[in-house]
Amino acid sequence: MTTVDSGARADVLSRIRVANAAAGHPAPAPAPRDYARTGTLASGSAELMELLRDRLVDYKATVLDAAPDEVPAAIATGLESAGVTGRVLVPPGLPDGWCPDGVPDDPDYSANDLDGFAAVVTASAAACAVTGTIALDGTADQGRRAITLVPDVHVCVVRADQVVETVPELIGRLEPDRPTTFISGPSATSDIELQRVEGVHGPRTLIVVLVTGA
Repeated sequence: MTTVDSGARADVLSRIRVANAAAGHPAPAPAPRDYARTGTLASGSAELMELLRDRLVDYKATVLDAAPDEVPAAIATGLESAGVTGRVLVPPGLPDGWCPDGVPDDPDYSANDLDGFAAVVTASAAACAVTGTIALDGTADQGRRAITLVPDVHVCVVRADQVVETVPELIGRLEPDRPTTFISGPSATSDIELQRVEGVHGPRTLIVVLVTGA
């Protein structure tokens, strides 16, 4: 991923604005901000979790419920249900005990190396119930983006207090300077004949462990 220096970017945008003004082009109108910024369901509420579950299932993800102390067992169940028998990759900051047999990611692993893993287990940064979207931001319990794009199975843990109702609320939970990955179900695409193909841009199987309770 290419990083653009913020000073250089500001300079380029400034020059564009000056050129547009010199050419007589009007300044763009302010973007409307009158959309709903919050939902009506409280974060972590039963209704909100059910909405997220419904969206995830509609996207063909598998959803498992777990109490905080049941997360390791739920992860093991998810891997077993997906038929995973090979090595499982985990980010370096995954909580201890979640996946005891997992292999910590090594930054030197290439895409070919990552392809040798049957699955990956991560935490998450936040989730939006309305769109069924889970966000990862590259922190230690989620790891770099590549590890969730190459293995064929992704087990992702989402806590109830990370779930919000709307997209604006989701964006508000994220740090704008972090590399963010948005996941809405397993990777899938459709061609002009509307034939669904899974696993094109990421895992073909998404298993979400929803953690509720204190």
